[in-house]
Amino acid sequence: MSPSSSSLPPLRPPSVPLVVSDPYFSVWSPADRLTDAETVHWTGSPYPLHSMIRIGAETYRLMGSEPSAIPAMPQTSVAVHPTRTIYTFENAAATVALTFTTAALPSDLMVFSRPVTYLTWTVAVKGAAQLAALYFDASPLLTVNTPEQEVTLAREELDGRPLLKVGSVQQPVLQKKGDNLRIDWGYMYAVAAETEGVTAAFLPRDVAVNAFAAGRELPVAKLPASAPAGESASPVLRFDLGRVSGKAVSRTALLAYDDLYSIEYFKERLRPYWRRNGDDAHALLRKSLKEATSLLKQCAAFDDGLMKDLRNAGGEKYARIASLAYRQTTAASKLTADAKGGPLLFHKENFSNGCIATVDLLYPMAPQILLSGSGLTRALLTPVLDYSSSPRWKFDFAPHDLGTYPKANGQVYGGGERTEENQMPVEETGNILIVTAALAHSEGNADYAAKYWPTLKKWAEYLKEKGLDPENQLSTDDFAGHLAHNVNLSVKAILGMRAYAQLCAMRGMTDEAKTYTDLTREYVKRWMEMADNGDHYRLAFDRPDTWSQKYNLVWDRILGYNLYPASVREKEMAFYRKQQNRYGLPLDVRQPYTKLDWTLWTATLGTRDDFDALVAPVYDFLNDTSNRVPLSDWYQTKTAKQVGFQARSVVGGVFLPLLYNPAVWKLWVKAGATVPDDAWAPFPKPPVTVGVLPSSQETGQTWRYTTEKPSGDWFTPGFEDSGWKEGLGGFGVEGTPGSVVRTTWDTDDLWLRREITLPDPVPDNLALWLHHDEDVEVYLNGVLAAQLPGFVSEYETFPITETARKALRPGQNSVALHVHQTGGGQYVDLGFVRLVPGK
Repeated sequence: MSPSSSSLPPLRPPSVPLVVSDPYFSVWSPADRLTDAETVHWTGSPYPLHSMIRIGAETYRLMGSEPSAIPAMPQTSVAVHPTRTIYTFENAAATVALTFTTAALPSDLMVFSRPVTYLTWTVAVKGAAQLAALYFDASPLLTVNTPEQEVTLAREELDGRPLLKVGSVQQPVLQKKGDNLRIDWGYMYAVAAETEGVTAAFLPRDVAVNAFAAGRELPVAKLPASAPAGESASPVLRFDLGRVSGKAVSRTALLAYDDLYSIEYFKERLRPYWRRNGDDAHALLRKSLKEATSLLKQCAAFDDGLMKDLRNAGGEKYARIASLAYRQTTAASKLTADAKGGPLLFHKENFSNGCIATVDLLYPMAPQILLSGSGLTRALLTPVLDYSSSPRWKFDFAPHDLGTYPKANGQVYGGGERTEENQMPVEETGNILIVTAALAHSEGNADYAAKYWPTLKKWAEYLKEKGLDPENQLSTDDFAGHLAHNVNLSVKAILGMRAYAQLCAMRGMTDEAKTYTDLTREYVKRWMEMADNGDHYRLAFDRPDTWSQKYNLVWDRILGYNLYPASVREKEMAFYRKQQNRYGLPLDVRQPYTKLDWTLWTATLGTRDDFDALVAPVYDFLNDTSNRVPLSDWYQTKTAKQVGFQARSVVGGVFLPLLYNPAVWKLWVKAGATVPDDAWAPFPKPPVTVGVLPSSQETGQTWRYTTEKPSGDWFTPGFEDSGWKEGLGGFGVEGTPGSVVRTTWDTDDLWLRREITLPDPVPDNLALWLHHDEDVEVYLNGVLAAQLPGFVSEYETFPITETARKALRPGQNSVALHVHQTGGGQYVDLGFVRLVPGK
């Protein structure tokens, strides 16, 4: 039996969620104490938040390791709940609680999607009443990808409250895509919930800290037009509490981020869901302030109810793991509104390749989303099913992804949309069929599935042919490499076919349902014979004396199929318990590493005692790992070392045990938001590109170029470039995917210049037609038009910044590029197109 909450020592999270709304607005504390380290983005880049308290004549740090000269108030506890993180501090002068609340409440998708975190300080002074004050600042680094990017600061008013606003100068909305990136468009806001005793200012941190620590008022400073984010003044809030005694007083600040546009969905820019009815940042904050008291109470009640059900399902250790996972799953995702206002939920494949809407991440995260209600589950499935059912997707199996976050413009993994190379046909097809059936199971009908019936039927037929004994291909555990005759993948295929049979039965297609049900029963018999290895089942049908976790078996019981005899699960579990290492059950026989999500699924295949036995080492991993990052799902079971991956949505899979209890599942689904069947817009028809000025794809265009770093004004129209070389685009090395190399470029850096002639009038919908490998900056008439890290493997359209667009004129204009190469292929070429609506 698992220990009770009172007898179990506190969990030490590897990294603690603080401000966690989406893949960009995501701040964590990578330390045991909130004052031991600066706060960071989930990628590890600095995202500093600071807080201090002054009691009488003494000042103490509450958040952040700087300034180290100011002593930290001793931290007495940290507790992570599904929607809240609560720190407590105490010394001889006072007790303080600092609570971070992100209202990720699935009962209201408008609230769920709000990029707002409440920071609440509760202070009680010991002994005689003393004057007290609180301090908070948030770094402008939260609004840029790199510290040298310039930001602007603005002080606004919101219903009598001072509102502090920070954003990048360039505002390159949705221009960058990739994994190790931070947002550099939109605006961060800081505002106090109270109106009395509040001072709000933009100040250099050292000036603000020194004034506060000395008990002085925050000085007034003139705001510069712009400054690099790493050197900029910070938004600062000061709360004067007056004389505080043993009776606790509370103050609340709101930290919010309006990204303006969140996702590019087949060239259509999607607003965040909270903006679906036309709200702007002021409306967002106004509603968040008005509803603050109610939402904070709702979050506490939500946390208590969910933790109770988690404890009942798996004990205290399990409940704490799931609590830590809840906000990580939501923070790896973004809820947007389509052209009709329907919800679309996109998750990012954090620190594993940056893909968007990856289907083999959708599958493990599905339990948390399924429990959150049909509205959110449909929002997760719809982008993938719409894409799969469109003319864009030409294969008989499901896709791996929809692009690279935040651009969902078509699959990029493996062979992309072009070939079957390195795809995961059996894996992804089984994933979507199973999750779609789980949604129908929770709703009690297959109405949603009916919209996609030709696609689902095609996929079932694919699994019928390819699923029992899969060919040499990747699975969701692609980091382990290709594997033919994968036994666990075969389980997924069989259950995927049975999921289709379930959907058929729910639609009254009894003959089709019977055909596929009978087929899966026959396949299970053959599976048991082919995979049997005495006291366990194999990793691959043709590899005797191997083994693997058969985590895909979970749906057989959850969805009531009961295809596999109980003896299969019992034999596997008895074998697993002999294979465990100090920090968990390895994924399979090949390596001592494991996947946290799959281990929690595998743990449900046996008895409650089996479950506790497999969960306990995972809990120890969280406490003992030296990798202070948001929950890693891939780690070594002997050393507790992270192998790879962090902050991923897959940890939503730890909620799977709750799905075994139909009554609990039903209650949570009932509490979740619903969305009408007709809420969604049709699949977007991407705009068509019409040439304005050619690239060098067909005919080489003449550029001036140099590989020696030029002077600082090299990108301006009047720069003297007669000493540069002249050559035909594109520039790069042979073999770079999608390239047409006419001039070799094989150094680290390349600078290019060219004069172009634009028509009169300049098209409003002008865009760059660009192939870059790797980082590129594009200037038009001396104004930065695009700054794109990483690389693409083909020519793509990219928007021009608004400031650069305004600098264009009919007739002659200058174009300048700088490209930086770090490794692999290299190439650059540029043309101009205009975008017209798709048909």
